[in-house]
Amino acid sequence: MCNCRCSHDVRVKRHRSFLFAKMEAEGLLAPLSLSAKFEGSFAYLTVRDRLPTILTKVIDTLHRNKDNFFKEYGEEGTQAEKTAISFLSKLRNELQTDKPVLALIDNAEDTEAWNEYMQRQQDLMEDGNPVSWFKSPWLYVECYMYRKIQEALYMNPPMDKFDVFKEGKTQSYFESQQAIKSLCTYLQELITNMENMTAIQLRDNFLKLLQVSLWGNKCDLSISAGQDNSQKSSPIDSLPDLQRFILVDDSSIVWSTLAAAQGSGSSGMKHTRVDIVLDNAGFELVTDLVLADFLVSAGLAKQIRFHGKSIPWFVSDVTKQDFEWTIMQTMAANHKWMSASGVQWKHFVKEGTWSYHDHSFWTLPHEFCDMAVDAADLYSTLQGSDMILFKGDLNYRKLTGDRKWEHTVPFDQALRGFQPAPLCSLRTLKADVQVGLQPGQAEKLSSQDPDWMTNGKYAVVQFSNPHREQ
Repeated sequence: MCNCRCSHDVRVKRHRSFLFAKMEAEGLLAPLSLSAKFEGSFAYLTVRDRLPTILTKVIDTLHRNKDNFFKEYGEEGTQAEKTAISFLSKLRNELQTDKPVLALIDNAEDTEAWNEYMQRQQDLMEDGNPVSWFKSPWLYVECYMYRKIQEALYMNPPMDKFDVFKEGKTQSYFESQQAIKSLCTYLQELITNMENMTAIQLRDNFLKLLQVSLWGNKCDLSISAGQDNSQKSSPIDSLPDLQRFILVDDSSIVWSTLAAAQGSGSSGMKHTRVDIVLDNAGFELVTDLVLADFLVSAGLAKQIRFHGKSIPWFVSDVTKQDFEWTIMQTMAANHKWMSASGVQWKHFVKEGTWSYHDHSFWTLPHEFCDMAVDAADLYSTLQGSDMILFKGDLNYRKLTGDRKWEHTVPFDQALRGFQPAPLCSLRTLKADVQVGLQPGQAEKLSSQDPDWMTNGKYAVVQFSNPHREQ
């Protein structure tokens, strides 16, 4: 067993060394990671202000539920709540005072991977300084905080299955009811008229729903530190006004890639598969489900695989429970077209047209260019896709390594070899990393709106295809 593990480690190190040498030779070494060590940066402000606020809200959520823990688990539940709060209060203090990051001790399935990654970060530290909250990569320490929240629960059964973010996700869904009704009504009207649609109408409606899914990403509870961020207005009606805020728009290429996939099979029709790597629950998830429904109903996809998180993550990220709950709530809605949509979605899941998948890699701090080595099974799975849609800001940060790229660096280059299949990032900007812009575009934006990279006002639809001719 040990020899097998050791030989695996040696192979991984050799592969990394080979990749490093290859990238160095090709001039593709990545720039520095975004980090709170750059005082005044968005990463610094996030670690200093937003992360402690989120931890405080988690502590408050546990405290407010103490009576429920007692009712369900008795004195054991009360003690677990107190111990978890003490753990998280200590974590908050360590964060605020830039203490060293500590190894996980909960013996979960991913604990070894986390601790191995911490050692990797330690090897990169200057002068042998310990890995710490304000000196290490922002992507790593932010992911680490959410994993430590989970450790507080893992270490204190019977609370280990409790979702500390569930209340906010539920509230976001219910506060977006008007927008959801409007969107489901629009979807059902499209499906009713689908047979009479021309190819141009089909394309136009696909582009609309792709943009609805894009702008659904504004409803992110981690960026608002858990404050209400729901969608109130009709998403379709908002699209014309939002068009000018899309900085890169590869939507037409996404359409043509999907359309081309229909005729690439030996019989003229291919079993086209679309993978959607989800971001937020609530309204954004509904926009993703509506888009997925349209893809199947229009014959653009035969199979949709949704990828979500295996543990509560980044305040509002989708778990399997959120996915199933959203479909059931939509089915149960006292609204004809919402209910009809929910019934159809439940049917898609039951017959296997839709499926939900999680993998521990999505809740590790790794850049996606590590996936082929660190999660070869997931990478291989994604290679079977005809199109992967990556939703949201965290996925974009992981796609690009969350680094200080020049804004004009091509999207393909920032992926650093991560190209399992044709992929598209749908993202509203809420972190200070953005690539693939035209020369002068970022400078113009900075003069007009200094916070353009972080205020969620702007968006991109960026496409990459590993099969594209060079």
